[in-house]
Amino acid sequence: MKPARQDTPPEPPHFPVSAGILFGLGLGGFFDGIVLHQILQWHHMLTSAGFPADSVPNLRLNTLADGLFHAATYVFVVLGLLVLWRQARRRHLRWSGKLLAGSMLMGFGLFNLAEGAINHHLLGIHHVNETAPTTQWIWWDAGFLAWGAAMLLGGWALLRAGRRQTPD
Repeated sequence: MKPARQDTPPEPPHFPVSAGILFGLGLGGFFDGIVLHQILQWHHMLTSAGFPADSVPNLRLNTLADGLFHAATYVFVVLGLLVLWRQARRRHLRWSGKLLAGSMLMGFGLFNLAEGAINHHLLGIHHVNETAPTTQWIWWDAGFLAWGAAMLLGGWALLRAGRRQTPD
């Protein structure tokens, strides 16, 4: 005879913070690429890496690099959607809107911190506002990092508030 199977109660569903962080990473990248690269035209991906936007071949290369960058941010958004979809399909869930907003702000802030530290400071392939005098680039880059840190911390606070408001 088989031993009796004990059913354990399912774990209560929790908001998938990773989904919000992935959304935030992707949306942060879209904001950077659309607003800073395309609308304001402050920089492109490789403008400080020896490919200034001063010739058609350099613009073509920068446009390709910008496009690859956008493709990567698109992947973050799709992954966030898949994580959220998988969790939400399990059963009806009641989540505070602060959970999604907070985790997305955290992802957006993480994007700014990672992209700013790596591309602006470590690699120096571009800077936030290359239309400003070169001596001011560091301040724009530092402001970008500060903005990222503020979003990360604000998102974390909002996520904590959302967890308090969401029933277990």
